[in-house]
Amino acid sequence: MSYAELLMKNIFNGQQITKQEAIKLYNEPLTELCQTADEIRKYFCSNIFDICTIINGKSGRCSENCRFCAQSAYNHTNAKEYPLISLEEIVQQAKINDEQGVLRFSIVTSGKRLSDIEIDKMCEAVRKIKSQTGISVCISFGLLNEIQYKKLKNAGVSRVHNNLETSRRNFPNICTTHTFDDKINAIHAAQSAGLTVCSGGIMGLGETIDDRIDMAFTLRELGIKSVPVNMLNPIKGTPLEHNKKLTLEDMCRIVAVYRFILPDAYIRLAGGRGLLPDKGKSCFLSGANAAISGDMLTTAGITVETDMKLLKGLGYEVRYSDE
Repeated sequence: MSYAELLMKNIFNGQQITKQEAIKLYNEPLTELCQTADEIRKYFCSNIFDICTIINGKSGRCSENCRFCAQSAYNHTNAKEYPLISLEEIVQQAKINDEQGVLRFSIVTSGKRLSDIEIDKMCEAVRKIKSQTGISVCISFGLLNEIQYKKLKNAGVSRVHNNLETSRRNFPNICTTHTFDDKINAIHAAQSAGLTVCSGGIMGLGETIDDRIDMAFTLRELGIKSVPVNMLNPIKGTPLEHNKKLTLEDMCRIVAVYRFILPDAYIRLAGGRGLLPDKGKSCFLSGANAAISGDMLTTAGITVETDMKLLKGLGYEVRYSDE
């Protein structure tokens, strides 16, 4: 029995792998690693696939200095800049995605956090979406508090997105205008408000293998069940514009190890997927079972129609989990 098979058997028996086991697993032969990760995915999540889309509800001029981000005011990119878009545009996009069979529609805004006035406007948009569609609404509005999250939940929001981005150790190398603990506190506030949380990070920021694994263990401690795995798209004008792009093998290895650490999570290929030669197909056979479809915030993505055909061919069923 191989090492990956041994760990898989232990996970099936209810055990959780340790950091030391995950580090050793990371360097196991790729084919076997991916195949066992896919078996774990099937065991815990069957062939259910979770697909979502996002809309850039407010763009650019962000006060935070995240080194990867095209929307930071500290970085000099060609990202569009605009305030909150109209309620009508948000609702219209939600309707289009609902008709395409998308499960979740996420409104994402730039900035450290939305103001209370902006939150009230977004609550109105969420109520309209919920009254006119059957789609679930997620939000990514920055570092909010529990009262603000409760207001959004009462309006119809079901899930909050708040990426950790990287490990605690590496976070100060990526951002200094807010802290890793600020992220954790916002996640706890959303959970206390009764919302589920979607949280993951970006691979290719210059992090080590230990950093990737440490972030996964933090997510496990937080009880996160929706985990976006982004691949850095080095954007000209950001401090990370010269970072080397990760390979397909890198991404398959990452999502496979994440499946071992987070066996019942929805591991979601997100930003950067379009850079992969097979648009993520190999990762969907290596433990990943969710995706952001359509365009990303400042870069082009993959159409919902293309993704739906791919997923059908892989035997996936796009529907809500029992979560």
